Amino acid sequence: MPGTIPATVSEKARTRLPRFLPFAAWASFVLNVLIIATGGAVRLTGSGLGCSEWPLCTPGSLVPTQETSYHALIEFGNRTISGPLLLAAIAVVVLVWRRRRERRDLFVISLLVLALVLIQAFVGGVIVWEELAAALVGFHYTVSLIIVCITAAFLVRMYEPAGARVRAVPKGFAILTHVSTLAMAIVIILGVITTANGPHSGDESVVRAGIDATLLSHLHAWPGYITLALVLALLSWAAVGKLRPLRWVIALLAVLVVQIIVGIYQARHGLPPVLVGVHMVLASLTAATMTVTVLRLKRPAAAGEAPSGA
Repeated sequence: MPGTIPATVSEKARTRLPRFLPFAAWASFVLNVLIIATGGAVRLTGSGLGCSEWPLCTPGSLVPTQETSYHALIEFGNRTISGPLLLAAIAVVVLVWRRRRERRDLFVISLLVLALVLIQAFVGGVIVWEELAAALVGFHYTVSLIIVCITAAFLVRMYEPAGARVRAVPKGFAILTHVSTLAMAIVIILGVITTANGPHSGDESVVRAGIDATLLSHLHAWPGYITLALVLALLSWAAVGKLRPLRWVIALLAVLVVQIIVGIYQARHGLPPVLVGVHMVLASLTAATMTVTVLRLKRPAAAGEAPSGA
C-alpha cells in the first residue's frame, strides 16, 4: 500500500529492508482477510461444530474422517488456513529481526500480529469447547478484524522510511478523521452484536436467544449513516485542500458505500448467507482502509524537521 511519497524515498525505504519482507507482509495481510472469509463460511453453513474436537478434528483424528459430513471439511478448511497464516506472521518477525534497531516500528507491529494470531488459535479452540458461545464467536471475529488493520498498518510503514513523522494535514482534518474512526468502530461493534443475535449461529443445534436482532439492525445502521456523512465531509475537505490522504479517503468512501448497499440489501432480503459473508469481509477491508487513511495524516519528517504529536 505505497503512498504518495517520492519514488526515491520509497525505493530507499525498500532497499533497507529484507528482500522477501514485502511478500511475507502481503501474504500475512491477505491470509488474515481470507480467514475471515472462511470463518464466515463456517458459521453461515452451520459448520461451526463440524470438527467436534480441538486441536484434533474428531476423537483420534487430526483430519475429517469418512464418517464426518461436509461440515467437517468446511471447518477443517478454515483451520488449515491458520497454519500458513501463522507461518507468514513468524516469517515477518524473522525477516524484520535483523533490522529491529533501525525499524523498531516494524518489529513491534510484527510481534503484535504474531501474538494476536497465537491468541486467535487458542480462542478458536475455546469456542469449540464452549460449543460456539456467542460472545466468544464475536470476540474471535473482532480480533481477526483488528489483525487485518494492524497488518495493513505494517504495509504502510514498510513502504516509508524510518524516523520521525510530522502531521501533513490541518489539525481539524486530523480530528475529524479520528472522529470518523470512532464512529466506524461503533458500527463494527454493533454489527458484531447484531450478527451474534441473528439467525446464523454457526450450527443448527445452537440457538441464540439474546437481544432482538431487528432492533439491533437499526441500531447498527444509524451509526453507519453517520460514518458515511463524516467520510463525505473528509472527502470534500481533502479534495479542496489537496491533502495527503485524498486517494485513500476516496477508496474508503467507495468501500463504505458498497458495504452499506450490501448491508441494506441483506437486511431486506432475509439475510442470505452469501451476502452476510461478503458483509463480514467488507467490514475488515473498510476498517483496514480507515487505518491507512489515519496513517496518511502524517508524513516522514524531513532532515531537521521536528516531529508532530497530532
